Amino acid sequence: MTIPGELWTSSAPEATGRQLVQLPLSVIDALVNGDLKSARDLSTQALTPYLVTDECRSVWRMRSAQIKVDPQEAFWVTRLVVDSDTGAVLGLAGYHGKPNLDGMVEVGYAIDPLYRRQGHARAALKILLDVASNDPRVKVVRATVRPDNLLSRKLINHYGFHEVGEQWDEEDGLELGYYLQVDSQQGYGA
Repeated sequence: MTIPGELWTSSAPEATGRQLVQLPLSVIDALVNGDLKSARDLSTQALTPYLVTDECRSVWRMRSAQIKVDPQEAFWVTRLVVDSDTGAVLGLAGYHGKPNLDGMVEVGYAIDPLYRRQGHARAALKILLDVASNDPRVKVVRATVRPDNLLSRKLINHYGFHEVGEQWDEEDGLELGYYLQVDSQQGYGA
């Protein structure tokens, strides 16, 4: 597994062939503005129209604001999910921010509709869990999922997340909250 820097990978079988690639703030800002041409000019990645959909632009907007307040957030927040063999951009995945004072990070992922149901969300989540379990500051990984998103609920249950309640999100509506304990010595689910 690779953790430091701009590229995250995992040697786990379900994550093989995928990587999470950090984007520079200039690219994120171009995506916030819906300016795919400028984003492509500023990036080495094969950026796709999916990245400037309303769904993605909302994410980029939040992450851009975070990075501008605290540049250390750039390491943790949303990245591209990329096929390491073809370079195809498959979606987004990352944390909502760096670990909080309680050692919690929240994961988020979204796969381009063209690439769904091919194991890419599973690969992205596995990479995120490996990164979290290798950082001694992280004690809990949190995920929130809409009740009707059965596939995502099944995915996080597969990795041992436990439902802890529900919340109302201004953008997404009702969400179920899930936690997974992490131990840098024993891994996750410990």
